[in-house]
Amino acid sequence: MITIKSSEEIKILQEGGARHAFILSQVAKEVFPGVSTDTLNEIALKLIKDGGDESAFLGYTPDGARRPYPAVLCVSVNDDIVHGIPNENPKILKGGDVVALDLGLKHKGLITDSAITVGVGKLSKKDERLIAGTKEALYAGIKAARGGKRVGDIGYAIQKVANKLKLNIAEDLAGHGVGYKVHEDPYVPNTGFKGKGEKLVPGMVIAIEPMLVLGSGGILPVGDGYTFKTRDGEKSAHFEHTIAITDEGPIILTEGL
Repeated sequence: MITIKSSEEIKILQEGGARHAFILSQVAKEVFPGVSTDTLNEIALKLIKDGGDESAFLGYTPDGARRPYPAVLCVSVNDDIVHGIPNENPKILKGGDVVALDLGLKHKGLITDSAITVGVGKLSKKDERLIAGTKEALYAGIKAARGGKRVGDIGYAIQKVANKLKLNIAEDLAGHGVGYKVHEDPYVPNTGFKGKGEKLVPGMVIAIEPMLVLGSGGILPVGDGYTFKTRDGEKSAHFEHTIAITDEGPIILTEGL
């Protein structure tokens, strides 16, 4: 069921979203060669606690999962698309890696969800294009998210950017409603047709999250129960913002005030 947030709740989400953005920016500063993904998770955990908030991911069990998620941060490296577990078999980052950082934050009982992708050291031109293109696709999707429009308008805008840059969408992975829970209705796909799908209503809060890849777009789940990889081993990037829908245009909640 789609939920509508009050103006007071949206203010709380915006306050939490600013904290969220700060934490992600600080974790991103620690991404350099030789750093362990477990260290990034510990930095995020300390920042969450220092702010008096809670992790929305730690201990969360999505529908169909066989166990709770064991970390506060998802760290997905290179061909990991999403939900990489940073503190089980941690990875040591090296120059040229592409690293997605995905964080869920609970502030005053309400949840925001956001992700960024950063490079480690010097990147190849195609990896730079991947990261920049995925970020461009996110903002195209956000721009399309207005009251009275449809989720298909968001997916169409994201797909248009991917096509322009000769990148592919990771199959079957999408955005979602958020706020009271980590995952709520509606399903917000990264492909679509204008005017199709669930109607966007003022007061809805959704997470838009394009995941673009250099390869075919096929995905492969791995044995940890959470991580999805690219089927062909090509690199992936992931950007995400939590936004509120209004008639005047979207409000990005997970950025600094």
